[in-house]
Amino acid sequence: MHTPALRKAHAISGTLGGCLTLGLASPLLAEEAGFIEGATANLQLRNYYFSRDFSDIVGPNKQSKAEEWAQGFILDVRSGYTQSSIGVGVDVLGLYGVKLDSSPSRARSGLLPTHDDGKSADEYGRLGAAVKFKASSTELKIGELRPNLPVLVHSDLRLLPPTYQGASLVSKEWTGLTINAGQLHSTSLRDSTNTQDMYALINDPINPARIARFTSDRFNYLGADYSFNSNRTSVGLWQAQLEDIYQQRYYSFKHAEPVGDWTLGVSLGYFDASDDGQSIAGKLDNHALSNLLSAKHGGHTFYLGYQQIGGDDGFIQIGANTNPLGNTLPTYEFAAPDERSWQVRHDYDFAALGIPGLTTTLRYVTGDNVSTGQGFEGKDWERDLDIGYVVQSGSLRGVGIRIRNVTARSNYRSDIDENRLILSYNISLF
Repeated sequence: MHTPALRKAHAISGTLGGCLTLGLASPLLAEEAGFIEGATANLQLRNYYFSRDFSDIVGPNKQSKAEEWAQGFILDVRSGYTQSSIGVGVDVLGLYGVKLDSSPSRARSGLLPTHDDGKSADEYGRLGAAVKFKASSTELKIGELRPNLPVLVHSDLRLLPPTYQGASLVSKEWTGLTINAGQLHSTSLRDSTNTQDMYALINDPINPARIARFTSDRFNYLGADYSFNSNRTSVGLWQAQLEDIYQQRYYSFKHAEPVGDWTLGVSLGYFDASDDGQSIAGKLDNHALSNLLSAKHGGHTFYLGYQQIGGDDGFIQIGANTNPLGNTLPTYEFAAPDERSWQVRHDYDFAALGIPGLTTTLRYVTGDNVSTGQGFEGKDWERDLDIGYVVQSGSLRGVGIRIRNVTARSNYRSDIDENRLILSYNISLF
């Protein structure tokens, strides 16, 4: 007898095969470049300083500071496709990190792996590849993947990005419609050289890692996004499943409307999650509403966001990752049980003042109504300032610098003061 989890996995596998078959029935796009002619290779150098100070520490980990400095290298090689009815290609990803400064008392920043003795690794790296097939406007990849999906965000927030191993398919056979489907069986975390089964994190004020010990080797997803109204409006419907742990549905609506010199936008998202299959992590229940309004004029973009968490649990997501909720920040998530949060944000592109390459982002998020399980209402707030600049000309053209300063305060979890300094440089090899 097939369980609901297996039926979902079979359905997603069937969709993968069906979409690929549809693509194979169509001729390869005439303008598709060849295997060698369409190849690109890029090397990104990333120098990363991370400092996070904790105060009023809550939880078993009493480390008061995480501070490390490291150098990363990200090699991204992508071939074109063979000139045939089914185009074949290969992508290769090489990741390598080197410790520049650390100590056991300041380790576990997420930049470097940590050994059993508490010391960070002097160096680490991994190499992965994916075979890809393309027919018409349908592409299938099998191997090392970096998915960026509403149900699995590409969380490139430290020295090296996390990766996943499995298969993904993207089909754009119909105008305005994009279909995504895939199955992942393992992951390599941002500060690891190994592959491992996937786990889930739940935003729980008492024990955030309470379901992290339960793992699965199957993450299945299927999603469709449809754009219309000259691509100013889109709707989306997604289904995800970490087999025998949780299943999640996502619904989205986005719209942009020009009004004189302004462009007004709205982005609505709704998540609904519950336990799946054998429910090895126990009963789970969460839903989340995220709303982000925007107004763009010249170099300015203003945002106003509201987020509401419901159900018995906080937001549920794949572990060691971030989530796509509008008020989620890299430091605090504002996704605890029953939490309500509001955001105000301002982005500015200084190209409007004749300084191309310089951008700033200022965000403030405040949350309340958190069910802490400790007999009092949880509250938190965070203020972020990001400043970025990419050199536009001269011998340093393409060199980027990003500064991030964070102040985050809460009455139910550790307060945080954080600074990041990231230097990057992209080298196009061919």
